[in-house]
Amino acid sequence: MNTPKATTTEGIARALAQTHAGMLAGEPRTDDLSTQDRAAGWDVEHAGVLQACRRLSFLEHDAQCVAQAWRRQSQRTGQFSISHWPTDPQDFGLSTGPRNPAFAACPRRLGLYAVLPDAQWVGRMAQAGVQTLQLRFKSEDPDAIRQQVRLAVQAVRGTDSLLFINDHWQIAIEEGAYGVHLGQEDMQDAPLEQLRLAGLRLGLSTHGYAEMLRADAASPSYLALGAIFPTTLKRMATAPQGLSRLNAYAALMRHHPLVAIGGIDEERIPSVMQSGVGSIAVVRAITGASHPEQTAKGLKHLIENLQKTEPPSQNAPKSIL
Repeated sequence: MNTPKATTTEGIARALAQTHAGMLAGEPRTDDLSTQDRAAGWDVEHAGVLQACRRLSFLEHDAQCVAQAWRRQSQRTGQFSISHWPTDPQDFGLSTGPRNPAFAACPRRLGLYAVLPDAQWVGRMAQAGVQTLQLRFKSEDPDAIRQQVRLAVQAVRGTDSLLFINDHWQIAIEEGAYGVHLGQEDMQDAPLEQLRLAGLRLGLSTHGYAEMLRADAASPSYLALGAIFPTTLKRMATAPQGLSRLNAYAALMRHHPLVAIGGIDEERIPSVMQSGVGSIAVVRAITGASHPEQTAKGLKHLIENLQKTEPPSQNAPKSIL
């Protein structure tokens, strides 16, 4: 790739944003903070990286993460490259070796991951052979929550399905669930050490670089990356991340089992799987289908067939561009 030569902060920002235009997610930022960046100690090249990340609509904390990683990459390789988006874990301060303590492991390939509203749905999809299930039951009634968790745990017994409980970690422990899935805010409030000692697997939601680094520090069982495409299921604080960002995220976090989520339907599954993730999470693709069991089996087979054409590990994700 021929990258434009640039020697000023503005020139580098313009060239980098053009080279990595696929990273744009949402509306580009136009504010110029280069003077403040230089005053904060950023050199010309990496102040340009920071400015480019803003133009690509990265949130400020994510832009800072990328610029810091780019600087470490330049120091490690001995040169600054506009074309080489950083994906090496060490440039983000991540350790990829064994960790102790860490949450119990789960399969690297969680396959089709169905997010479901109640225990009845959990039972149906377990019987349909869906590998990974999540009970996302929303209620303010503690008794109703406990009943749903208990019924869901019972529904997967005798099947090969792995059941994660969304949010309700205490009840998940008491009822013997396989694991729990937490969002970023829930992660801050939950006693992670208690969950780990209870033997639960832990999945964590992430929506960008800063959240991925925060989640990585907890040594979870898997990371969820999203939302990849627009979704109407919940109000998102971040724009849909898109495939280019997903490819970069999957390359960076390849030492974790990874789940892609958000607006993924059958048509989009092949391009998402090319990122190297080991699982696709779906909601309405199943619960909104005319024949949910048939649809689930079809999606399951599609994912399994695509995985047969990929290496058995996530150590070699596709190009990020």
